[in-house]
Amino acid sequence: MRILLAAALLAFSVAAHAVEPAERLPDPALEARARTIGAGLRCLVCQNESIDESGAELARDIRALVRRRLAAGDTDEAVFQAVVDRYGDFVLLRPPVRRETWLLWYGPIGLLVLGIGGAFVWLRRPSAVPPAPDLTAEEQQRLAELMKEDQA
Repeated sequence: MRILLAAALLAFSVAAHAVEPAERLPDPALEARARTIGAGLRCLVCQNESIDESGAELARDIRALVRRRLAAGDTDEAVFQAVVDRYGDFVLLRPPVRRETWLLWYGPIGLLVLGIGGAFVWLRRPSAVPPAPDLTAEEQQRLAELMKEDQA
């Protein structure tokens, strides 16, 4: 149990310190803005981490780009736009909702609705076994005889 705890703490500490001291800006306000921007940008190598959490070389390059733009005096929006212009909307952890991304945003909900609808239709379909035909008079008489024998 202690080994698992130590491994988890090590994994979290490595992710938390992906931004190296040499990368940090001397101005704490600019560094805080860089961290806020970095938290909203995806590492294109890892894809499930922000650039601040990733140790990948591409994430390091994007962090450097963000810090250069901030040091040059760009606004947060201008920095986001510069990164999007260079890498596309996929670099954003929360891509914008627009016509090109509708499938991304609404596709899972649509698949869920289609799945529930398909299951409903499948469960409500008529049985594949045809109904048994009515017994003839001879079969009914034979059935009555068999039931009398069982009761006796």
